[in-house]
Amino acid sequence: MLKLAFQAFSEAEHRFRLKRAREELATAGYGGSIIVAPENIFYLTGYDSICANICPQALVLSVDESRDPTLLVRNLDLPLVKETSWLADVRTYQLFVDDVAKVVGQIANDQGIAKGRLGLDMQSPAVTGSYMRALETALNLQFGDVSHLLNKLQLIKSPAEIDFMKEAARYANLGVEAARRSLQPGISEIALCAAVERAAREAGSDYPALPIECGSGARSASGHAAPMLKIIGKNELVHLEFAGVARRYHSVGMTTLATGEPGEGARKLYDVARESLVAGLEECRPGAHVADIDNGSRKPIDRAGLGDAAQMRFGVGIGIAYPPIWLSSLQLDRFSTGTLVPGMTFYVHSWLSLPRDGLGVMLGGTYLVTETGIEALSGAGPVDLFTV
Repeated sequence: MLKLAFQAFSEAEHRFRLKRAREELATAGYGGSIIVAPENIFYLTGYDSICANICPQALVLSVDESRDPTLLVRNLDLPLVKETSWLADVRTYQLFVDDVAKVVGQIANDQGIAKGRLGLDMQSPAVTGSYMRALETALNLQFGDVSHLLNKLQLIKSPAEIDFMKEAARYANLGVEAARRSLQPGISEIALCAAVERAAREAGSDYPALPIECGSGARSASGHAAPMLKIIGKNELVHLEFAGVARRYHSVGMTTLATGEPGEGARKLYDVARESLVAGLEECRPGAHVADIDNGSRKPIDRAGLGDAAQMRFGVGIGIAYPPIWLSSLQLDRFSTGTLVPGMTFYVHSWLSLPRDGLGVMLGGTYLVTETGIEALSGAGPVDLFTV
């Protein structure tokens, strides 16, 4: 079969994914689903939608394997579908002219699922309250939320997906290197981030689902700081979090650096964060319970009396993502259930913050679960504090 210009995966791989989605939906008691989230549509059909959170779209999927799904997009986006997706049944609408929800209802009727129990990926930012209400009115039903069900399908990556994760990791690691090269007293946070982003993008990285995070000096105590026109001074901590992206697969890199000697308190905070990262990673292996991983990472923090400074979960799953978020349903925290399985990818962060001292440290990166352990993909990891 002829490969499309920008097709990321084979039709066979997409059809295998659709088969699994149908099985999961049927087991949960659904006759089908209206799928709106761009990451889910990309995963199932290959369509890479840059504006899914702006303009309504829908993939109408029946659990009946004899029916291929139908995709509804704006008319001007049709050429983009044709260059990325093998799907044949693609219908269009005119924005501000056509009643999108009514068209979705007609497609659901054509698919034979208009009168059944239907799912909707409600937790996606692309499913606005008004869109969901319009869909429910048009179909005269209430949807069940299948967000977790659809995301669960994506947790274990295929070999082709892992290749994209590793390509994304290469871009993220180029960003870490650029941060080390570019950091110096007198540079602004925005200029530092520009160097990081340029290194990744020039190498081939796609756009990330979240903007780069950067906090320096007293701003380092903030966990997800937007870079500002703040000039980075001498003897300051600087942390960054960002992602390399390959065909929407994200690999997160993060690092904490210092301009000169940041002080004894900053050194201690960094050392405890590094010990926490090592302790958490030592718990990461196939079959490991996510709660045990998070609890293990907290032991060095508790020994140091810094429990109140640890305000984040240890880790979260990562893979396909579109703005405004790159998190998956896999949570590595002591409040969640679940285990690590080979083929999963996740990123971790050991985060400690002392707002009263104007100090914050973030260490971590992205990892792949293998048959025997974990493989580091991106991020500085548990290294000594890098200073310039």
